[in-house]
Amino acid sequence: MSFAAWLKAHYDEKGPARWLAFFLEVVSALVLFSLMALTCVDVIGRYLFNSPLHGGTELTEIGLAVMVFAAMPVVTWRGGHIVVDLLDRFLGSRVVKVLALLAALVMSSSLYFLALRIFELGERSIRRGVVTEFLAMPSGYVVQYIAIMSWATAFGMITYGVYRILFQNKA
Repeated sequence: MSFAAWLKAHYDEKGPARWLAFFLEVVSALVLFSLMALTCVDVIGRYLFNSPLHGGTELTEIGLAVMVFAAMPVVTWRGGHIVVDLLDRFLGSRVVKVLALLAALVMSSSLYFLALRIFELGERSIRRGVVTEFLAMPSGYVVQYIAIMSWATAFGMITYGVYRILFQNKA
């Protein structure tokens, strides 16, 4: 089985969205693996050699931000959020769709405006030269990455998320 056939069999998305989802999941997986290796090295260094990894906490924090915000657009695009549907049995399907559309609109607009503020904070951090405590890495770029991925999530929710709510039947 070729890689393209494997990708087509395992990803429901069409066209460039399939490759983008795959890329973002690979980024998340590689960062998760790196975090695992980082933690192992830090623990071994701390307990066997009495010398923890310098800046391990900062690298873990940055890695967690990269991993979570790389996966967030894909989860949103696929509608993989946790949903509590206690009232769905009692409400009609039309009311449930209207509530889902309202939720999608609120989530995407909230993410958009939140990302706008986060991006401004990232710009300010870069202008002021804010760096991490131990490794002296500029933190503004990570903050701007979070904002960009939040915009991608908002875009995914308002486009394909709304499409899924309106036009795809749930089994």
